[in-house]
Amino acid sequence: MRFCVSISHVTGRTRACRVGLSASRRKGLSMPRKWMSKRMLWTAAITAVGTGVVALVGMNFSTPEKKLEQVLAHRFPVAAPQFRREMSVLLGPPIIAGNRVTALQNGDEIFPAMLQAIRGARTSITFETYIYWSGEIGREFSDALAERAQAGIPVHVTIDWAGSIKMDERLLRKMEQAGVRVHRYRPLHWYSLDRLNNRTHRKLLVVDGRIGFTGGVGVADQWLGHAQDPEHWRDSHYRIEGPAVAQMQAAFNDNWIKTTGEVLSGPAYFPELSPVGDVAAHLFLASPSGGSESMHLMYMMAVSAAKHSIDLAASYFVPDELIVKALIAARERGVRVRVLLPGPYIDSDAVRFASKAGWGPLLQADIEIHEYQPTMLHTKLLVIDREVVSVGSTNFDIRSFRLNDEASLNLYDRPFAEKMIAVFESDLAQAQRYTYEMWQQRPMKDKLIEKFVLPLKSQL
Repeated sequence: MRFCVSISHVTGRTRACRVGLSASRRKGLSMPRKWMSKRMLWTAAITAVGTGVVALVGMNFSTPEKKLEQVLAHRFPVAAPQFRREMSVLLGPPIIAGNRVTALQNGDEIFPAMLQAIRGARTSITFETYIYWSGEIGREFSDALAERAQAGIPVHVTIDWAGSIKMDERLLRKMEQAGVRVHRYRPLHWYSLDRLNNRTHRKLLVVDGRIGFTGGVGVADQWLGHAQDPEHWRDSHYRIEGPAVAQMQAAFNDNWIKTTGEVLSGPAYFPELSPVGDVAAHLFLASPSGGSESMHLMYMMAVSAAKHSIDLAASYFVPDELIVKALIAARERGVRVRVLLPGPYIDSDAVRFASKAGWGPLLQADIEIHEYQPTMLHTKLLVIDREVVSVGSTNFDIRSFRLNDEASLNLYDRPFAEKMIAVFESDLAQAQRYTYEMWQQRPMKDKLIEKFVLPLKSQL
């Protein structure tokens, strides 16, 4: 191909012209053009896919826009009416008196109580859990739920898709064939990839709208027994009766509506509930889709109000900078802070490294850290000033604060708090205290691993 330049005598403008290409040569040149066009299409497609993947990863790793940024000042203790007033209005559901709460320890107490309630159901069962695996206890729960459904009791079950990957599909089919309505929360679909990282970690069982259970236990065989060896975990669960059970039913409805679009209502689910005890309580929720900072705010308010003591048992302890500052500020004003964590047995090494990397400032502030020795410690317990107790599914980490769907039960009763302190100190007797000197002398390889894990701590 050659080009020429000509000048128009009329307009005086120059123009380019292409001269003398044979048809065969023009045909020969069309092949590179087609090849270039295909390459550009492939490049555009790969770029679009790559951009989409990056966007999806970003959406799954991002935390909600609503975020606390300041440590709360200590203005009043947890025993003050103002503390309860603010807990009620800022966290959502009001604190309701007249409840009876029974603390259940380990599978030997927890599972029989839950199964007894299920087998005695007369009007309805609603059950939401993260872990539901195969095994002995999985079969027992499936059998009990299926039997009640066959008897004509409406049974509704929400299980997390990721948490139930190890579930035997035969258990699922058995329940469904019996009439149990089972739904998996956020299953893997192309249209929901942006929410894949949002899991329901809630543990809620409500029977007849009158008896509720919550705590740290999932449906799997490692929770069987009494924490007698490393294969059987240490955990707690709580049985509730009274007006606060309605809040638990409403909490189940939250994800049932998200999953099915259906509202469960009527006296089978929300009967009239009279006072049955002396414990004031409320159950509140956290979710990235709404109220994501509720758990974070609750911990900040409780820690900032502490006047005498903070006792925390946590299976996963990866607090953000704000919580660390609040704990240190509490210690500086004379509050005794005791933290009980898993020791040699934990189901996530990444969590262990991310957690331990941040212990230095806490230990320097004379905050006590104790490592539970016999087995995996899976309890979630916070007791403030032997006055307020918080239990439920929430871990003391960024994932629970901002990414998971969680449910926590706060209890405002000194006698119950004293019982929980006794449980805490019984576990503490089986732990070893970890010192600042031990932290300084931890192996170099551990410190190197921590550097790789820390950037991912919000996802652990």
